[in-house]
Amino acid sequence: MNIFESVFTSDSAAEAFTLPALLAALGTAFALGLLISVVYIRTRGERAPSQSFALTLVLLPAVITVIILLVGNNIARAFSLAGAFSIIRFRSAPGEPRDITCVLFCMAVGLAAGMGFLLYAAVAGVALCAATVLLGVCGYARAKGAPRQLKITVPEDLNFGGAFDEILRKYTLAYSMKRVKTADLGSVYELTYAVVTKEGISEKDFIDELRVRNGNMNIALLADAPRSEAAEF
Repeated sequence: MNIFESVFTSDSAAEAFTLPALLAALGTAFALGLLISVVYIRTRGERAPSQSFALTLVLLPAVITVIILLVGNNIARAFSLAGAFSIIRFRSAPGEPRDITCVLFCMAVGLAAGMGFLLYAAVAGVALCAATVLLGVCGYARAKGAPRQLKITVPEDLNFGGAFDEILRKYTLAYSMKRVKTADLGSVYELTYAVVTKEGISEKDFIDELRVRNGNMNIALLADAPRSEAAEF
């Protein structure tokens, strides 16, 4: 028996590798991946879901299932696949905790389906999806306000220390100055705040009151603060 036969045909798991078992495992993994993807899309709230990530959630359990079925109990085959995957490099920005959890969820479902625990995979998949939907409907740990980034331009002769605190306390639940920098050859300062605005406030009134304090200079209230400047209060 040559080395290729020993790697690919020398274990009992390969003998049990049948077409009906493959179709059942792939069907279960694909169905659960589709369910997870739908739950991910429906629980995103106001943020638009990523199409590429949603498609990844559909296919990832089936891919993991195929890998587990190919490896079986063959140690040599496992090392061969590990070597093949070691040449792959993923260059993408880290996602949100929810996205990472969905990926781990899909991997767990794929592992269970690939190992033949189809009922466990189905029960766990449906239960966790139901828990995700229920927590989303109940608004668990949902912030009462909206995290924003506020940028205020002030003239160089304005003592900005505490100049806007009264207004910020009126319109926000929490605020924190993140950065101060000069602009226009030092003639003005740009103040960057991370704020959590109160629900139902008038953004126009908020900005108008700030304009009175900064001499009607530029003000920007961004809907989403960059991840690198996330508010920490």
